[in-house]
Amino acid sequence: MSDAGGAVSGAPSSSTPSVGSPPWVDAKATDPAAHGGRMDRGLVILLAVATGVAVASNYYVQPLLPTIRRTFGAGAGAAGLIVTAAQIGYAAGLLLLLPLGDLVERRRLVVVMSLVTALGLAGAAVVPSLDLLYVAAVLVGATTVVGQILVAFAASLASDDERGKVVGTVMSGLFIGILLARTAAGFLGEALGWRGVYYVAAGLALVLAAVLRRALPRYRENVDLSYPGVLRSVVAIFREQPILRRRALYGALAFAAFSALWTSLAFLLAGPPYHFRSGTIGLFGLVGVAGAVMATVAGRLADRGLQAAVTVATSAAILLSFVLLWVGQSQLVVLLVAVVLLDLGCQGLHISNQSEIYRLLPQARSRVNAGYMASYFTGGTIGSVGSALCYDAFGWHAVCGLGVGFGAAALAMSTGERRFGRRLAADRAGVG
Repeated sequence: MSDAGGAVSGAPSSSTPSVGSPPWVDAKATDPAAHGGRMDRGLVILLAVATGVAVASNYYVQPLLPTIRRTFGAGAGAAGLIVTAAQIGYAAGLLLLLPLGDLVERRRLVVVMSLVTALGLAGAAVVPSLDLLYVAAVLVGATTVVGQILVAFAASLASDDERGKVVGTVMSGLFIGILLARTAAGFLGEALGWRGVYYVAAGLALVLAAVLRRALPRYRENVDLSYPGVLRSVVAIFREQPILRRRALYGALAFAAFSALWTSLAFLLAGPPYHFRSGTIGLFGLVGVAGAVMATVAGRLADRGLQAAVTVATSAAILLSFVLLWVGQSQLVVLLVAVVLLDLGCQGLHISNQSEIYRLLPQARSRVNAGYMASYFTGGTIGSVGSALCYDAFGWHAVCGLGVGFGAAALAMSTGERRFGRRLAADRAGVG
């Protein structure tokens, strides 16, 4: 275990292979948390802040969409596809880059990816066309999966009895980064223009790379696999782990709902009866920060074994939020309550999911997370595309109907969570 000051750390060089380990799990990989004490609080805070700053790069654009739309003379659907492009890039990064966290030295990987993010953000600031902005969004999206590498890093360094709390704290940083990104981008967009926002974001990514290079511990898993082997193992893990598949579906539905709201909300607020400017639209990100508290709460509840109850409650919150968004679209107070409720539901369900999947294979957490997060952001892509198309063709009510569908599907599935657990336990007992 290392402190937050950059002391060298790494997985032990050898371990006793577990009996009956599947062939896609490297028997030499170890869980450092099993051999150390509690994680240093300073390191937890560093990881939370770094994760938030990293993932924010994907979300600066959302309050700027109306301005970008005017710059390029594009429709709402075409401008909304910038969000989709970023999510496509993120999904590709989850599949192709996140598994590298189990293969190469993590600190070096984090620094390199942060530098490439800075390059993509600088490119977005100077593009002359919407098509090239899509390309820059894909590059930024792919490399900001560094935030997920940091989450897996935190899970590896945490002890067993604090893992839910640590992951919840780091994920709180991630969620706050997403939400504050909108607020900061809104105000900076009014002062500097949307291109200025990207210049500032590029500088911030460079600072992040320097800080992490100095402060993070070195860490590398002892995984005896090639890169193609690591990628194949992600598919094998997903196929062999029913809990991972189920939690991935919950995650996909939750992020589809989250993306459906935030892709089109700026257009609603920029039009009648609100006519808000980008800075005011960005303030809606601050409203959602209240929901980030749910990440830590959900992590603590997961440590107590209450995942099933959390899953039902958070799925119901997602469904209810879109009902409120539907009936209260012209009432600002109702909109604010619905945004908070949606963030509570989506973030709480996501943390419950991650607390479950990180218990599965301690020696393959980056690959487990890759399978989960690829599904998660596939759901987000579906939600953002569906939202942009629905708003363009049918307006806000269609966006809310889409969100209701996602929430209803998650709630229907969550009512069978306890039955799923009993059936899985029975199957395992039968195999044993």
